[in-house]
Amino acid sequence: MTHTPDIVRPDKSVTDALRNIGAATASAELHRLGIRNTHIEGVTTWTPGKSVVGPALTLQFMPIREDVYEDSEYKDPESQLHRHALYHAQAGDIVVVDARGKLDSGVFGEMMMTYLHGRGGQGVVIDGALRDWPNIQKIDIGCWIKGVTPNYHTQRDIFPYAVNVPIACGGCYVAPGDIIVADDDGAVVIPIGMVDKLLARAKGHVEWEEFSRQKLSEGGDLRRYYPMREGTEAWAEYEAWKAAKQG
Repeated sequence: MTHTPDIVRPDKSVTDALRNIGAATASAELHRLGIRNTHIEGVTTWTPGKSVVGPALTLQFMPIREDVYEDSEYKDPESQLHRHALYHAQAGDIVVVDARGKLDSGVFGEMMMTYLHGRGGQGVVIDGALRDWPNIQKIDIGCWIKGVTPNYHTQRDIFPYAVNVPIACGGCYVAPGDIIVADDDGAVVIPIGMVDKLLARAKGHVEWEEFSRQKLSEGGDLRRYYPMREGTEAWAEYEAWKAAKQG
């Protein structure tokens, strides 16, 4: 019988606090904290308008070698580890897959994605492809992928090798349990150990950007209102605006 490890999930209050930040702010603030490579490159939203925040279940594919993996879609389903990644799914989880950037292997199809949705999973981030897209797009689940294909997951030259291990996805290191923030800007990985520091920085960033956006929409000077800097006259305006808003 196949056994794979589960992940350690953060308290729901953590993911709730991250929901107002967005991928762009998360990426920028993590860069300022010294974590430069957080954007999962080449993977784009196929579900525009959808945004998700949640812990990563990870799945790693490897090149097929026939003495290690015998390709058969239905011969022994329980030997196929892409299923076991989904068995761990809980409400709010996001499945992140290193499919080696391959566009000729559909990591999951309609049935697997239906199951993930039924388990409460928020979505998938795949350095690779899905299959059955006409039906998957009817499921209310977020998809950040490279493309689609009619082929099933091992029909070509990769196979699912490991579940909930560190992976490389779109050039990013993703550890099981790291937090994924994904929206129309793309998918960003937040190291679980950096969440508190990110929240402390991003909260202020989001607040002053709201003020800055308002002033710019009213014709305010870009040089004065973006970016905002402490100690400036514009910052004093912001502080007064924030106090009035809180009052």
